[in-house]
Amino acid sequence: MTTALYLPEENIDMIAATSVLQQQAADIRTRTINWASYMQSQMISEEDYKAISALDKSRASHLAQNSSQVVKTLLNLVSHLSKDSTIQYILVLLDDLLQEDRSRVDLFHETAGKLKQCIWGPFLNLLNRQDGFIVNMSSRILAKFACWGHETMPKSDLNFYLQFLKDQLASNNNEYIQSVARCLQMMLRVDEYRFAFVGVDGISTLIRILSTRVNFQVQYQLIFCLWVLTFNPLLAAKMNKFSVIPILADILSDCAKEKVTRIILAVFRNLIEKPEDSSVAKDHCIAMVQCKVLKQLSIFEQRRFDDEDITADVEYLSEKLQNSVQDLSSFDEYATEVRSGRLEWSPVHKSAKFWRENAQRLNEKNYELLRILVHLLETSKDAIILSVACFDIGEYVRHYPRGKHVLEQLGGKQIVMQHLGHEDPNVRYEALLAVQKLMVHNWEYLGKQLEKENENQKQGAAPISGKA
Repeated sequence: MTTALYLPEENIDMIAATSVLQQQAADIRTRTINWASYMQSQMISEEDYKAISALDKSRASHLAQNSSQVVKTLLNLVSHLSKDSTIQYILVLLDDLLQEDRSRVDLFHETAGKLKQCIWGPFLNLLNRQDGFIVNMSSRILAKFACWGHETMPKSDLNFYLQFLKDQLASNNNEYIQSVARCLQMMLRVDEYRFAFVGVDGISTLIRILSTRVNFQVQYQLIFCLWVLTFNPLLAAKMNKFSVIPILADILSDCAKEKVTRIILAVFRNLIEKPEDSSVAKDHCIAMVQCKVLKQLSIFEQRRFDDEDITADVEYLSEKLQNSVQDLSSFDEYATEVRSGRLEWSPVHKSAKFWRENAQRLNEKNYELLRILVHLLETSKDAIILSVACFDIGEYVRHYPRGKHVLEQLGGKQIVMQHLGHEDPNVRYEALLAVQKLMVHNWEYLGKQLEKENENQKQGAAPISGKA
């Protein structure tokens, strides 16, 4: 049985009337299909001909009196006919039946079960068609079958379908993108489907699309998908590993649409409220502060919003973020900045006291922060990020005795040296300083080793190196 997240209807209304799919469906409804010619050419049975003809004339009453036959006929026609215009008509008819009354989804499941027919197969097969309308209307029907009834989509079909939705979202210039996003909005309201979506790397895809320029409607729909995912405490706790907070903070500072503002604030609230581990909630608060969300909230506090939810969320988030700032240690602040991947010349980097006290902490969690700095040096194109990363690595090596050895193990020394030839003079300068610190550290270490060796020789002990 599907466990849906119940939300206000206005939040989950089906595809907007202006979407490409709905415009095309309106035209397709006006068609007249010559079912008699299909029967005469023996492409459909007399039984199916009678059922579809009656359904065309009197939809609700015929379905109520002959439910088994109607379900059987529709599944037969979808499975066996091939002409695009006819398949389009059948899909619109079927979708309208479900839209008029959601309980018909269970009727289809039960009847298909009695007939030992697979309800998923025919529509999953149609996802491979060339015609965009057929593909996306089939997808819409699959989402309704998966979400509106008591039966969940089988796991193998589910993974195939979610991968399909993910690929459709990511395809360039997809005119049906709103319809694809709407199917995903429905699917992710069901808790059982959320982990499967994460399993096909769905969150990364949502974030990647949101980091590009998409229209505000698609932006809203994809952030809605993130929002429903955050109702699961485990997923809420993992969400910022995908850089959700930095991306949404950027959109929040630029967006002009109130509905987009509302849904972002709702995601942020869930990222604090839903994780069961309070330290995760704290990390999320610090990440929001780091991404200038507190500043944006103070701007919102001066504005009047029609939506009470926005006002309530602004108050809640302001309080939580201000409290987290008061509790913030300099290392918390630094760690959050590094994890966000958005390095800047904040005061903590240039504080000698900070590095004396905290350089060794870059070794925690299997060198997590050091690995991120090395990764940023390898992947970032931003001159400020590269400069700060070089500086931090130099300070780590300068203040942690085994720093050079650790950095070499992680492949970091070679990557720092590559930036000696960077086009930006600031990056070149910081890379040069970092390399000098690596070399000086080496000399200091060598000097100490020689001193120890001389001391040992005076005492008649064997040399430290163990070599002749």
